[in-house]
Amino acid sequence: MFKILEKRELATKIYEMVVEAPRVAKAAQPGQFVIIRTDEKGERIPLTICDYDRERGTVTIVIQAVGISSAKICDMEPGDEFADFAGPLGRPSDLLELPEEELKRQRVLFVAGGVGTAPVYPQAKWLDEHGVRADVIIGARNKDLFSYVDEMRKVANVYLCTDDGSEGFHGMVTALIDHLIEKEGKAYDHCVIIGPMIMMKFASMTTKKHGIPTMVSLNALMVDGTGMCGACRVSVGGKTLFTCVDGPEFDGHQVDFDEAMRRQNMYRGNKKTNPETHKCKCHGS
Repeated sequence: MFKILEKRELATKIYEMVVEAPRVAKAAQPGQFVIIRTDEKGERIPLTICDYDRERGTVTIVIQAVGISSAKICDMEPGDEFADFAGPLGRPSDLLELPEEELKRQRVLFVAGGVGTAPVYPQAKWLDEHGVRADVIIGARNKDLFSYVDEMRKVANVYLCTDDGSEGFHGMVTALIDHLIEKEGKAYDHCVIIGPMIMMKFASMTTKKHGIPTMVSLNALMVDGTGMCGACRVSVGGKTLFTCVDGPEFDGHQVDFDEAMRRQNMYRGNKKTNPETHKCKCHGS
């Protein structure tokens, strides 16, 4: 059993939980995920690892109450235990593969939309620990939907933007990417985008225009998390890959986002057969 040690509400229906899971914490890397079950009859829920503490033996997750199963997790309190907390799963961020000297020369941009800020955090934190101060764009509809901003500011240069202009840059993340490059003279060697599928599509189009190699996280497609169900098939550069075993991060300029969004939308409105309506629980897409 895996005990919940801490819980806090980040925004409406969005919770952070610190879970006692020593073996997962020991092996976890930025970009990976875990699969959680509340009990023996519970649904398998894939969630991005948002932080880990190897010495303490804990893993931090962020979950949004979207459907029946994710709401059940959000109702759990410190002292409650998960029946399963399996991981780490998936491939770590490709940034971890760079030689140290090359890594330190990288100018990295992260773009986070919605609850995507949480899975961006461990990558930005890892880079900061290795002497790389990344830029992070965090976008939301309004200022009340921001999360992980204070934590992110400790490890990266943060740029906020809101659709309604209530805080930071007034506009979409795509417009802020253009602004940083065209108006402030920023230049980037690598970009990672995590958030709603439609945001990742247009943000990837923007970075392609500027010639910035880009990775996106397609966790929103996962159901089983082991490659057995096939629900997370995605076309990348004309090849069929599985998000859970080949990803969850892929080349954003090669992903067929229209196909991915069609697959994601297949389950919406069918809560009887899929309580989560196949929406992402880890970053709100």
